[in-house]
Amino acid sequence: MLNLDAERYLRIQSGAIARFADLRTFAQSIAAAGELKRVIFAGAGGAGLLMRPAARLLAERSSLRVQVCPAAELPLAEPAGLGPGALVVIPSLSGTTAESIVALERAKAAGATVAVLTGHGDSELAAKADATFVNFAEDDTSCESFYLQSIALALALAEDDGTAYEQFAAGVAGLPDVLLAEKRAFEPRAAQLAAHLAGHDFHLFVGAGSAWTQAFYYAMCILEEMQWIRTRPVEASDFFHGPLELVEPGVSVVLLKGEDALRPLAERVERFAAQYTESLEVIDTAACALPGISPAVRELISPVVLATLLERVSAHLEVLRDHPLTTRRYYRRVAY
Repeated sequence: MLNLDAERYLRIQSGAIARFADLRTFAQSIAAAGELKRVIFAGAGGAGLLMRPAARLLAERSSLRVQVCPAAELPLAEPAGLGPGALVVIPSLSGTTAESIVALERAKAAGATVAVLTGHGDSELAAKADATFVNFAEDDTSCESFYLQSIALALALAEDDGTAYEQFAAGVAGLPDVLLAEKRAFEPRAAQLAAHLAGHDFHLFVGAGSAWTQAFYYAMCILEEMQWIRTRPVEASDFFHGPLELVEPGVSVVLLKGEDALRPLAERVERFAAQYTESLEVIDTAACALPGISPAVRELISPVVLATLLERVSAHLEVLRDHPLTTRRYYRRVAY
């Protein structure tokens, strides 16, 4: 596989799963105190986006108030209930993101408990948090790591007998090897998709449910930030309220399909787009074998699988365009 260190990939994703026990212990300690009323996911940029499947999951499975508040917004428009009884979850790969540090300080000053998911235990965020969960990762491996940890935390916080968490933890125990096999199988398609992305100067990137999170993340963080390709991320539920009018022959539509309850919304977009553009590309987790993964777990890990496949696309895209994923014009290079 092009530019992939398989052992490193397995080590990082296995590390994410190894954090589950600590996340559950933390969730149990919060529950035992009897004061938790709300959970606020407050990441910055792409890391914040990756918390959305966990936030939706927790909102569906508990009576807790669950909010998603971008870190940059939290100090300016304080979420209701920020204070004692609130848990603020902040993901930051580097642990140095300025907006996240300010959000952490504001949350702690208000009396909230702050938990940080990071790749670096010696960072400022890690040092200031009430609880820190460290799993080293880098840009090409962080999506799966953050998804897995946040979903495990959400299930551990859910008000049930723990069965859902236990089933998930057991169900993903062998997932890193499964994902690596999917990367290998997807490699030829990844090269074709990279050529498609490189061959158009604008894309509609569409997804529904948890697949929408990965569509948003990939469009914003990879295609826009890392490749400077103009991309319009669109949630499938909004597609027929504006973006459909942009579809015509030659317009690229990239559709990500997961396996959760909102999959029919993506299928509706697929039916429409196929009639009006020959440049429709679909990435569907249902086409992945994922041996040993139950349907219930497959539903939860759809964004994990999509992230795994799209990393292969990114690897080919940066070579094809001679544009390394690490190249920036402004991000962390100029004052803003």
